[in-house]
Amino acid sequence: MKPRRTVNPSRIGNFKPLVGATIITLLVLIGLLSLTPMPSAGATVNPSNWNWVASGEESPEAIASVPPEPYIAQFRSEWLNQELQQAQSAVTLDGRRLFFVTRAGEYPADVRANVIETQLQSVADSAMPFELEVRQTNQLPAIYLNDRLLVTVTAGDTVDNFTPQAQAEVWMRDLQEALEQAKREREGRFIQRSLIHAIGIIIAVLVLNRGCRQMWRRYRQPLQNLFRGTTPEGEPSDSIGAMDLLFTLLGTLFRIVLAGGTILYIANLFPFTRQWSYRLTDVLITSFTTPIITLTERAYSIIDLAIITGMLIGVVAISGMATNTLRSRVLRLAGLNRGAEEAISIVTKYSLIIIGSIVLLQLWGLDITSLTIVASALGVGIGFGFQDIAKNFGSGIVLVFERRIQVGDFVEVGQYVGTVERIGGRSTTIQTLDRIFIIVPNSRFLETEVINWSHRNPVSRLHLPVGVAYTSDVRQVENALLDAAKGHPDVLLVPPPRVFFKGFGSSSLDFELLIWISEPSQQFGIKSDLYFRIFSLLHHVGVEIPFAQRDLHLRSGSLPVQLSPELEQALLKWLDRNKPGKPEEML
Repeated sequence: MKPRRTVNPSRIGNFKPLVGATIITLLVLIGLLSLTPMPSAGATVNPSNWNWVASGEESPEAIASVPPEPYIAQFRSEWLNQELQQAQSAVTLDGRRLFFVTRAGEYPADVRANVIETQLQSVADSAMPFELEVRQTNQLPAIYLNDRLLVTVTAGDTVDNFTPQAQAEVWMRDLQEALEQAKREREGRFIQRSLIHAIGIIIAVLVLNRGCRQMWRRYRQPLQNLFRGTTPEGEPSDSIGAMDLLFTLLGTLFRIVLAGGTILYIANLFPFTRQWSYRLTDVLITSFTTPIITLTERAYSIIDLAIITGMLIGVVAISGMATNTLRSRVLRLAGLNRGAEEAISIVTKYSLIIIGSIVLLQLWGLDITSLTIVASALGVGIGFGFQDIAKNFGSGIVLVFERRIQVGDFVEVGQYVGTVERIGGRSTTIQTLDRIFIIVPNSRFLETEVINWSHRNPVSRLHLPVGVAYTSDVRQVENALLDAAKGHPDVLLVPPPRVFFKGFGSSSLDFELLIWISEPSQQFGIKSDLYFRIFSLLHHVGVEIPFAQRDLHLRSGSLPVQLSPELEQALLKWLDRNKPGKPEEML
């Protein structure tokens, strides 16, 4: 018997990002629908039909042709905007746009479109056959649906220099095809095929999402290493964080677009949901393309702002990639040390970011000089609200240009001792001897004392105090200390090691061995090796290394207690009465 297959609960979590993205997309769409006023279906303004926006019985030939832009600029008002919204409206059936109608007499365009759509929808939902024909009504062609007036074609409804009669014939053919298709889509076989198609699309999207997630997990680190570059030790450099942000935004945008596109595509498969999909798409397009902010006489929509933001992030990422390429392909071949490489890289990176941002904003029509007042206000806010960040950023610039502390230096900051791995805009990363990374604010290097063992010349002198017993031969001690120093491979012979007799301690003779080394980061290991050698050599020559001793002396005396005469007599009588050794007590 074959084993039963079970569902791994961990696999269910793979669909959570898609479900979450779908829910977020729906919430955003619902919010846009609730905040954005719903225009009439396809309500747009066609300047070519401006001459026909007139009332009542006036003929089109009697209306003067008025250019739209000067007219709007002169009579901008709420009434005019309402008229513009009603100038032209689309007629749709099951979400499919058929044609546009304009205002006719006292009937606005949206009212005419709603009346036509109502009749078309009732015929499409019914099982009865339909018949379309064009008749002449009041010297104008009219389209009748099942002997009922559907629409009268006026001169304002015509396009491409068509006559009203020719336009009516075109509309009738479009209506014929739309109604036939609407009836076919309401049949059971079509709905069944659409459901199967929708299920297949959902499965394909889930498989695609899973495949993209697996590919992303597999190739994310190689891509980041490729774009970031590597350090000399082969460890990934963290000098650029915009690449991570760019990848994250692209992944999130891909999931949102995939989920939203899937929902809209499935909604377009069914006639009952296609109208909702059409209106939702129209609202989304209107919301994202409508200008929301105006800067330097140019309006920007949500899409424009998103594109600008993405391009700015791209500028930061490309600047980091160019900096890493400069560091790995040019500066290292030039033979510079790590500090000089890092200084040049930081200056190049921030210069490219500033220049690229200015050029990008200028290309988008944003005049940087007009933002001086805004920048001044932001500068005041930054000065008060981000004092520490501004102080650390300024300290980082000073460290880069002064080069008192460079990448690769072995430093001691307070209780932390380690190698400088990176000098950033806000903080400096130090790797301790335990390979622990410590993030130190840049301002601390300027406000407190910092020991830089590698500054200018890394050759440093170490002090090793040694104490011996008072009975030791000082010359034997000196020779033993010098032999221990000269026998170590990391101790420099020039300058030579020296031994100082520091003085007479409380329990030992105090000496100090002074040695020179060229690798300050190895000083703790060198000290340990030397102490091992010193102890072995002193023990070999019979020199004793004392330990701290303390002598305690006890001295007897009278207690400084004064008793009253009465108490003293009572104590004496008690002692005399209880004195041991009386003959009567011993019998």
